[in-house]
Amino acid sequence: MRSSPPDDDLNTAAAGSSLTGWEFAWLDGLAVAAEPSWSYVEIARPLVRPARSLLDLDTGGGELLAELAPLPACTVAVESWARNTPIARERLAPFGVEVLTELPAGEDEFDVVLSRHGRLPAADIARLLKPGGVLLTQQVGSDDLAELNDALGAPPPHPRRWDAEVAAAALTAAGLRVTDVREEHPALAFRDIRAVVHHLRTVPWQVRNFSPQRYERELARLTAVIRARGEFTARAHRFLLQAQRPTEA
Repeated sequence: MRSSPPDDDLNTAAAGSSLTGWEFAWLDGLAVAAEPSWSYVEIARPLVRPARSLLDLDTGGGELLAELAPLPACTVAVESWARNTPIARERLAPFGVEVLTELPAGEDEFDVVLSRHGRLPAADIARLLKPGGVLLTQQVGSDDLAELNDALGAPPPHPRRWDAEVAAAALTAAGLRVTDVREEHPALAFRDIRAVVHHLRTVPWQVRNFSPQRYERELARLTAVIRARGEFTARAHRFLLQAQRPTEA
């Protein structure tokens, strides 16, 4: 049976990689991602359980925050992307969560601040945490899937260094005490060029101004690599930090 030519794969990938909607079941098995050795949710649970107030930064559609229920009586989520805000409000309404589009303006408000793959505004977090309050964050580092950019001859995904050391320094400078630092590079194996194109279209900052047509030759070469080796592997970049605002005397 004749294999489909690379152009056919790319056309299928482009057609299947719509930026609208959230149903990606067709990708099952086309990309296999390893996870960090830690579980963000399992680290967050014992922090959330005794808290009286909680702030979740860049909550997305609220899926992860809902997974942490039961939530404190005073729980606030922030989501500024207009596409996600109504989804988060609908999902989190049964838990009594207020969803804002901007950071709260007050001070000393929250026992716990969470941020998973979201912003890390160190000074604002220090302002919003109560004395003794705790921040837990998992971040995507600047080396995330850099091998994919190299394979496509594209610039690095992030122009500035962003890793555990840089983030910890920012939190320390804001007056927080960093208590836990973890950093890993789990593998992501692309087993079909459609998964590559889907990733590049749904994560537009990976390769700026990406289109299958613009990178047609590079994608064709990567298709040949995947067919020869069975997969193309790049390394994700994840780090986790926990920090505490010192208790004032």
